[in-house]
Amino acid sequence: MTPIVELKGATKDFRGIAAFSNVDFRLEPGEIHALLGENGAGKSTLTKVIAGVHTLSSGKLFVDGEEARLATPAEGLAHGIAMVYQENSLVPSMSVAQNIYLGNEKFLNRLRGIYISAQQFLQSLNFHVDPSAIVGSLGAAQKQMVEIARAVHHKAKVIIFDEPTATLTPEEKGYFFKLIRKLKEDGVSIIFISHALEEALMIADRITILRDGQVVASDVTAGFDRQKIIHHMVGRTLTDDIYSDRQRPPRKRGRKIVSVENLSMGKMVRNTSFSLYAGQITGIFGLVGSGRTETLKVVCGVLKRDFFHGGEVKIDGEPKRYLVPAPAVRDGVVYVTEERKAEGFFETMSIAENIYMGKIGGEAFGGFRTVSMREARQSAEIWRKRLNIRAIDPDAKVIELSGGNQQKVVIAKALVQTPRLVIFDEPTRGVDVGAIAEIHAFINQLADEGIAVCVISSYLPEILALSDRILIARQGKVVEEMDRRVATEEAIMYAAVH
Repeated sequence: MTPIVELKGATKDFRGIAAFSNVDFRLEPGEIHALLGENGAGKSTLTKVIAGVHTLSSGKLFVDGEEARLATPAEGLAHGIAMVYQENSLVPSMSVAQNIYLGNEKFLNRLRGIYISAQQFLQSLNFHVDPSAIVGSLGAAQKQMVEIARAVHHKAKVIIFDEPTATLTPEEKGYFFKLIRKLKEDGVSIIFISHALEEALMIADRITILRDGQVVASDVTAGFDRQKIIHHMVGRTLTDDIYSDRQRPPRKRGRKIVSVENLSMGKMVRNTSFSLYAGQITGIFGLVGSGRTETLKVVCGVLKRDFFHGGEVKIDGEPKRYLVPAPAVRDGVVYVTEERKAEGFFETMSIAENIYMGKIGGEAFGGFRTVSMREARQSAEIWRKRLNIRAIDPDAKVIELSGGNQQKVVIAKALVQTPRLVIFDEPTRGVDVGAIAEIHAFINQLADEGIAVCVISSYLPEILALSDRILIARQGKVVEEMDRRVATEEAIMYAAVH
């Protein structure tokens, strides 16, 4: 059988440094093919070559048995290849329906007709998104649904999904996997990139693993298990599960850093109260819409609480009302966002420039300030080593890094402030298993150094592994607190739902 997509001896260089080299890859008709590897292994770059975003430096690409040299995503789409990107590529000022039909419009369009058609199409996919909503107003999960819907609507014969489930709830993931299987039954070939190894083992027919830009293993899914995949990905066996650190006793709470009393913000945060302590990791869990992220954004000045009856936030016992994040940063309160591309970094700046912007952004000074690129590079080198940030070039723009290394830059940009409280919002979303272990170790190190740490996560094993105490949010309010020694996934989920 002729593969629908094939790479032979494929190499892609950026400024003389290979993102991947001498790769052979085959995608069969009607096959779900999982592409796995650590951040920076070359997965996204390889699939972008297939989709026409990048062109090969050497080697050959074949589509339906014929050699192709795709120079643009439009050419890829013309060959029946669509890609759902890890960081969404939607037009934020347009509606959901307009984004779905973008590039595939009729000569004459009626907006009402487009909305009705898009509504029916989204319902057929079990995606609950308003077709008339402006994309810029949607959350990360809904944007991902629109991306998936757009790719399916183009009736592509090859669809590439780059971390498609990173922002989806368990229920939404179930709908997505049903959609994947239906596409396969219809003869569509799928390339599926995911850091959730269990998802790859569950859904894929074949698995290919990249390490340092080269294929190290490729076989039918039955030839792999979790440990074998990890061994191929990182070049060693991880004997301990990264989420299994449940036996250590919880850290003793230090002094109270943050006290929140009767906090309210519109309909998202409702009269909630809690405290955060030095030298302790506080995990916050809640379902989508529980107000967990909004609550902590109010604490650090990203969002404003209600002017009347908005409650009180105290930092070291002193009442604070931050209107913007800069004063909070100067008081030692920093927030590591879950939306790293939209809110976390300047994508056209280098690693050093981003970290340096974090440093000078929180400084209190008037007038002009001398910018020292030497100081920026020295600071970046310290954080590059500390967080193991990998880039093909020290001066590479952050947008050129893999998702996991982008996340590390966002963390470094926040922590260069030497804070007293660090709020991590989904710190390992879209991050590979090796980088997850590194980020978890770093978060634990911060708490051991006496810093107050708050981790917001929708992944229960992560909450249980990291937290010394766990707060559960429901309908805009912290409703329960649990000790890590007695907390279970069932108990946490029950408190989050009932």
